[in-house]
Parts: sequence; structure tokens; C-alpha cells
Amino acid sequence: MPAWTLTALDLPLRYTWKIARNASTFKTNFVVAVALAGSTGRGEAAPNVRYGETPALLQTQFEGLLAAGLNAVADLPGLDALLAATPVAHALSFALEAALTHALAAQAGQPVWAFLGVPPPAPAVPTAFSLPIMEPAAVAEFLTNQNAQRFKLLKVKVNATDGLALLRAVAAAAPGQPLLVDGNETWTSASDALTFLNAAAAVPGLNLKYLEQPLPAAAGAEYERLRPLAPVPLLADESVTDTADFAVLARQFHGVNVKLMKAGGYRRGIQLLRDTRAHSLLPMLGCMVETSLGIASALHLSALADVHDLDGMLIVRDEPFGLVTEAAGSLHPVRG
Repeated sequence: MPAWTLTALDLPLRYTWKIARNASTFKTNFVVAVALAGSTGRGEAAPNVRYGETPALLQTQFEGLLAAGLNAVADLPGLDALLAATPVAHALSFALEAALTHALAAQAGQPVWAFLGVPPPAPAVPTAFSLPIMEPAAVAEFLTNQNAQRFKLLKVKVNATDGLALLRAVAAAAPGQPLLVDGNETWTSASDALTFLNAAAAVPGLNLKYLEQPLPAAAGAEYERLRPLAPVPLLADESVTDTADFAVLARQFHGVNVKLMKAGGYRRGIQLLRDTRAHSLLPMLGCMVETSLGIASALHLSALADVHDLDGMLIVRDEPFGLVTEAAGSLHPVRG
């Protein structure tokens, strides 16, 4: 009979992780594990407060699943049926599906990507590296301390009040460095976002490649105004969870950042990435603040994306698993 467990991970961070809506110095994630006959599997859950996910909620929901018969679940159809009857947070749903998928792939003697029916990942996958919101005066030292020049793309978190000053500092410290700016829904209108973009275009040395989720997800009409006027591609993040109307997204964005913790499972993540490409949108694969367990999971799907933002494990101070290494700005799964 299968045996399912949930274990909390207390994760101090290497620095204050500040974005437009919150800041933190530690994270509490979870490892879901399942033991089947002859194999085991693990998956990571990284709860996101943006979607009402908290550690306490995930613990309560896992206990509810146990009461509903989780320890009888040994295949994906059985898990699907249980989650349909007892819905849980997307992050927990992903961890459950990932753990079971990993165990079943091991039973089948297949790599996870092959079990899922996707192309193999490259041996080395370049990742963006993220800068949290900070005082502009701290940028140069941060970039030096993090050896950030080894990454081909820097992702800069901004807010509406200090975003431009932060970009000026990044451009001064790393002129010409390709940047992805992430607003995390910080502006309220297309006009405000355009004002920011126009001002950014005048910053010497600034090489802005993408703008991610500048407006609230609910601001659909404003996104439709902004898209044809934006000088750089707009990427959806908070606008996409496990459900997405891609006909609508194609009118609002140029690309989609798919995160498995929001998709709720490998299979839904695969479908979101394929739908993104089918609608001529740029497919990007992202992450939350995760350990190498979650990042290794994302790497199984990395061949489906053109841009990878999988640096979540680099924010964790004492990464506990060592399932992925990073060298020269690229991620390498550890075999064996």
C-alpha cells in the first residue's frame, strides 16, 4: 500500500527577498514523498501568498487528503480523482503529482521527462538571475557579491515608486546587460507602465528585453491597450495559473511565464507551455523560491520553453538537496 508523507522545510534566504507586494528573509516549503512498491518519489510545494497559499493551509489540506484516502492512491488517475473530490492549493497539487510521477517513472525505468512524453532537457540550461528590490546604492555591491555577470539575463524586481532609480543603478553597474524587469502587478494603468517604459528607454546603458506582469491580472482592458504600444515584449505571470484563456492572453501579452507551482502539476504545466507556443507567444519557464528539488522538476520540462527563470534555489542559503548545480549561469541536473 502506498505511504504518503508531508515534511516542512524551513529555508533561510541568502538575502532579503523583496518584490512589489512583500518581503521575506525565509520561506517554508514542503516535501511530499510517496513510497510505492519498489520505488519512491518526492515533490516540492512552495506556497505563494499571492494565491492565498500558506504553510498552515497546505498542512491542513494534506491532512484532509489523508483522511479522504490518499494512502490508497498509487496511480495518476487515482490522484486526479481524489484532487477533483478534495481540491487543494496549486503548490500542494503540484508536489503530489510530482512525487507520484517520480515514483512511477522510477518503476518504469524511465527519466521523468520521457515518462511525461516531452523532449529531453539540454545538459546545461541557462537561467536568468533575479535582483530583489533594494536601495539603488546597494546594487553595484550586490551584483559583485553575487557574481551576477555570469548570467546572460538579469531579472530585476521593481515597484512603482523606485523602479526607475533601481534600473539606473543596474545599468550603471552592468551597462548593456540584458534585463527582464518584473513589476509583480505594481502599476495600475497602461499609461503608468508606458511612462515607466519611456523613461527607462532614456537610461544610458539600459538593455531592457522584457517586461513581466506590470499591471494587476484583473486589468485585462489595460493590458490590451498596453500591448501594441509596449516597446518590449510583455510577459504574463500572475495572469496565468492552472487556467488560462490563450485567445485573451494573446491580446494582452507577447509571452507567458509558466510556473509549475501555479499550474498545479506536470501535465497541466506541459499543456500551458504547449498552448503558449501554439498561440505564437513566447514560452518561459519560471519558479518560486524553491530548493533544487523543485528546480530539478522544472528542468524536466525545460525543452518546452525558450526562456528559463529557474534561479529559485540560488536564493536559498543552505540548499538541502544538491539535485542541481549551477555553473557559468547554467543549471545542470545531478545524475544518479
